[in-house]
Amino acid sequence: MTTVKTDGATLGVESFGDRVAPLVLLAGGTTMLSWPDALCEAIARGGRHVVRYDLRDSGESTTIDPDAPAYTLRDLAADAAALARELDDRPAHLAGIGVGGMVAQVAALDHPDAFEALTLVGTRPVAPGPVDDDLPDHDAATMGRLFSRAMPDWSDRAAVAEFAAGGAEILGDDPVTARATAERRWDRTPGIEPAVQMANHLGMVFAKLDCTPRWRERLSALAIPALVVHGRRDPFFPVGNGEALARELPRARLLVLERAATAIRDEDTGEVAAAMLAMS
Repeated sequence: MTTVKTDGATLGVESFGDRVAPLVLLAGGTTMLSWPDALCEAIARGGRHVVRYDLRDSGESTTIDPDAPAYTLRDLAADAAALARELDDRPAHLAGIGVGGMVAQVAALDHPDAFEALTLVGTRPVAPGPVDDDLPDHDAATMGRLFSRAMPDWSDRAAVAEFAAGGAEILGDDPVTARATAERRWDRTPGIEPAVQMANHLGMVFAKLDCTPRWRERLSALAIPALVVHGRRDPFFPVGNGEALARELPRARLLVLERAATAIRDEDTGEVAAAMLAMS
């Protein structure tokens, strides 16, 4: 892992595959580790240069004050475009997962010259907050269980990993994978900001961003091919969000992972990688 400086931030990045191959840029959700190693490796084996990165205020990227972020959603979109241009002179295939999928949508709209294809995983076409009538909201019972839990001691690696595993079990994801990923996240950024790095990025940072103006109404102008991937069992952004997003994009393909919830399972990485490779 290393870092790359853009005009607005220093971003933590990790590369897979041949650096001269066409670029697939993966915007993280909480951190870059939202993208499974197995998926990154599968795309790289398909002849792509895969780079996953941390959004600001997560992982190894610039962290200043997540309680009062001094940047907007459009700044995060500009980070993606600047990173893509820094890594390759050619337009990139941009992918975003969760909140990273929101960043990716705005990046493709604001910087169309930087991207040739778009993959959006487990996300929706509007920002956090009140949602449109056709977009199913978070499952209330699941969210109640998820957010009513006592916070762990963020300086205790084992406690943080157990907390992540418990959250994954509530959401319908694999707790073993979640525990191992949480340990890796903690190891990357121990000490001074463990709560920032490990707590829910959507709740702590993203919901506090200026996400105006709305971008859903602009999606019909995107001429690049798009892949929308969504877990059938996702209680956080129920699958209707992915279905609505795919309807907004003129060249979209919807891929519903029947047994997945919020995370990409290792069992699904081959199918997702093949669908992404088919686009560019």
